[in-house]
Amino acid sequence: MQSEPETVCNVAISFDRCKITSVTCSCGNKDIFYCAHVVALSLYRIRKPDQVKLHLPISETLFQMNRDQLQKFVQYLITVHHTEVLPTAQKLADEILSQNSEINQVHGAPDPTAGASIDDENCWHLDEEQVQEQVKLFLSQGGYHGSGKQLNLLFAKVREMLKMRDSNGARMLTLITEQFMADPRLSLWRQQGTTMTDKYRQLWDELGALWMCIVLNPHCKLEQKSSWLKQLKKWNSVDVCPWEDGNHGNELPNLTNALPQGTNANQENLGQCKSLEYQHLPACKFLEEGESYLTLAVEVALIGLGQQRIMPDGLYAQEKVCRNEEQLISKLQEIDLDDTLVKIFRKQAVFLLEGGPYSGLGEVVHRESVPMHTFAKYLFTCLLPHDAELAYKTALRAMRLLVLESTAPSGDLSRPHHVASIVPNRYPRWFTLSHIESQQCELASTMLTAAKGDVQRLETVLESIQKNIHSSSHIFKLAQDAFKIATLMDSLPDITLLKVSLELGLQ
Repeated sequence: MQSEPETVCNVAISFDRCKITSVTCSCGNKDIFYCAHVVALSLYRIRKPDQVKLHLPISETLFQMNRDQLQKFVQYLITVHHTEVLPTAQKLADEILSQNSEINQVHGAPDPTAGASIDDENCWHLDEEQVQEQVKLFLSQGGYHGSGKQLNLLFAKVREMLKMRDSNGARMLTLITEQFMADPRLSLWRQQGTTMTDKYRQLWDELGALWMCIVLNPHCKLEQKSSWLKQLKKWNSVDVCPWEDGNHGNELPNLTNALPQGTNANQENLGQCKSLEYQHLPACKFLEEGESYLTLAVEVALIGLGQQRIMPDGLYAQEKVCRNEEQLISKLQEIDLDDTLVKIFRKQAVFLLEGGPYSGLGEVVHRESVPMHTFAKYLFTCLLPHDAELAYKTALRAMRLLVLESTAPSGDLSRPHHVASIVPNRYPRWFTLSHIESQQCELASTMLTAAKGDVQRLETVLESIQKNIHSSSHIFKLAQDAFKIATLMDSLPDITLLKVSLELGLQ
C-alpha cells in the first residue's frame, strides 16, 4: 500500500516432498493461512528456481571441513548471533566435553536441513492454534459481521484439502468441530429449550457433510477410520451435541421460514455448476466392462434416492430431506443420458420396484416412509423415451401418500420380503406436507401430459389420481391441467383428456 512505509520481512520456509511443512515470518501476522510474505517467497521459489541456491544438508558441509575450518565456522556463528546463541553454545560445549553426558550417548547429531525420512508422514503446515482462535471468534460473533461467510470459507478450504488428499483436511475439521462443540450457546439453548437459528443449523449440516466425506474416503487407512469413529462417538455422547432432527423434541415449527425460501436459497449455487461437463472416465480394472466413475456415481445416486426411509420428526430435518433430494436430482439433470446410463436407469427402476422393504418404490412401504414423488417424476421423464411401460409403472407406484390414508395396505404376508405396514395411533407431524402434496400433483400432471392420446394410460392415471390425491385444490388444479393439455391450439381436442378433466372437476 502506498500509504504504508515499505518493510523488509525475514521469511523462512521448510518444505518436504513438495509440501510446505513449516513457515516463519518476522511480520508477526497471525492467521490460519500464510501471510503475503510467505506466499511471495513461495511464488518466487516456484517461478525462479535458479535464483534460489540449493545447499547440501549442513551435516554434509560440516563433514567436508577440517578442524580449523570447523572452529572458525562455530566462532563466526557465535559472534554474529552471540546474544541469542551464546548460552546454548556454552551449555552444549560443556555437555560435549563431559564424557558421561546424555549428548555423548547418542550417535551423530540432528540436522534440521536434512529433511525427513521417506517413511515419515509429511503434511502441509497448519497453525492449529490459529484455526481454533479464528473459529472461536467467528462463532462468538453469532453470524454477524460476515462470520458465517468466513466459516463457510473455512469449510471450503477443508473441501479443497480433501480433494487434494491432504491429511490436514481431517485435522482442520477436527479443530473446527471442537470449537463448535465448545460453543457456550449450545448449553444455553439446551437449558432454555430454544431452537437454533437456521444459519447456525446450516453450518452444523456442512460440518456433518464434511465428516461424511472424510469417513467415506477410500484412500484412508483403517486405523485412521477407527480413530475418527472414536472421536465422533465422543462428540456424540456430549450432552449439548445438537440432534439432526431438532433440539431434543422441543422444536416449534416456524412455518413462515419454511421450505420455499430454503429451496430457492440453494438454487406423481447449483446454477454456477451448469458449465461442468460429465464424462466417462474408465474405472479400475476390478470393475465390470463398460463401467466408469460416471456410471457408478449415477447408480449410487439412484440407489440412494430410492431407499425407503422414515420421515424425521423435526421441521428443519423434514425440510432438509426435501432440499437434499432436490439438490441431488438437480445434479443428475446436468448429465446427458447416453445408452450406457439409460441401461442403469432401467436396471435400477426394476430393482426398486421389486426391492421389498428396502425400496421406497417397493410394493409395501411404511406409512411414514418419505414419499418418492419428486424422484419418480425425474425417473419418469428419463425413462419415457426409452421404456414407456417401465416409466409409467414407476410413476404410478410412487403416487401413493400413505400418511393420509386411514388404513394402510397390509401386504402379502406369504412373501417373506414384504413387511406389513404399521399404522400408529398418532397423526404424524409432517410440517412439509403441503410441499409433498404439490410434488404428488406435479407427478400426476407430468403423467397426464405424457399420456395424451393414449386412452388406456389416461384411464390408469385418472384412477391413480382418484385413489391417491386427497387435496381438493390439487384435484382441481389437475382438472385444469388436463383441460389445457386436451385443448392445445396445434391439435384437435383430446376427448379422453376432456373426460378426465370433467371427472376430476366433478370430484
